[in-house]
Amino acid sequence: MFKSSWTRRHILLATAMMTAGLGLAQPAAAITPDEIKARGKLIVGIQGDNPPWGFVTSAGKQDGLDADIATLFGKELGVPVEFVPLEVNNRIPALTSGRVDLLFATMAMLPDRAKAVQFSKPYVANTIVLIGPKSMSIKTNDDMANLTISVAKGAAQDTQVTKNAPSTATIRRYDGDAASVQALASGQVQALGGNIFYMDRVEKARPGEFENKLEFQKLYNGACTRLGEKEINASLNTFIDKIKTNGELKAIYDKWMKVPVPEFPESLEGISFVAK
Repeated sequence: MFKSSWTRRHILLATAMMTAGLGLAQPAAAITPDEIKARGKLIVGIQGDNPPWGFVTSAGKQDGLDADIATLFGKELGVPVEFVPLEVNNRIPALTSGRVDLLFATMAMLPDRAKAVQFSKPYVANTIVLIGPKSMSIKTNDDMANLTISVAKGAAQDTQVTKNAPSTATIRRYDGDAASVQALASGQVQALGGNIFYMDRVEKARPGEFENKLEFQKLYNGACTRLGEKEINASLNTFIDKIKTNGELKAIYDKWMKVPVPEFPESLEGISFVAK
């Protein structure tokens, strides 16, 4: 009897220690602005291969629109920013596991994502498009029939191409934006699901051959924190309101987007900007 009870206790203790050691079975602890300040740095998840949003330069520096905005937020908190470049599919897991404090990572504000992360107010707009050869007539969704199309796996363009393309289209899903663009540039596919800023990269790879063909969806991007983190969400929303008002967001838009700052919606269906 004593031996059986002792064994059960040790099995339970070992299981608890293994769970704690893995760190994956438990949700990440909430973090506040004060805790970030006390630690002395802000850890931001960002894309590493998706200009003009987030990319790593040849000198190894994280750059882009999201990097500039995240750096401004770090200054608002009074701490430097440590960037963690992420692939599309790794963004939400990196946040929810506690690997990063928040995401400035081209995160389109979608209702399904809002079930897993807390969005801030929107700070940038984007359009999901299909890019195809100038020589090919693609004016409707039906014109995608029998095309082979590359997309970044798990991204908004994956969702939109999957939703709109006829069943006879072949959709090839790649790990990240750069790989999906390269598939088009190298002739592995005929068309590419992307956003309005992909064309600059495509044009550099294959000048004069491709153009935006179809527009699927207008999207807004927000910063992401973990669900229930009220203080950091409130701090982000105050910061975003500030840079919209004082011209800092316009300066970043002028630098990277070269289009006017859009009007942002006060609400989006199925998405709350305020943590509960």
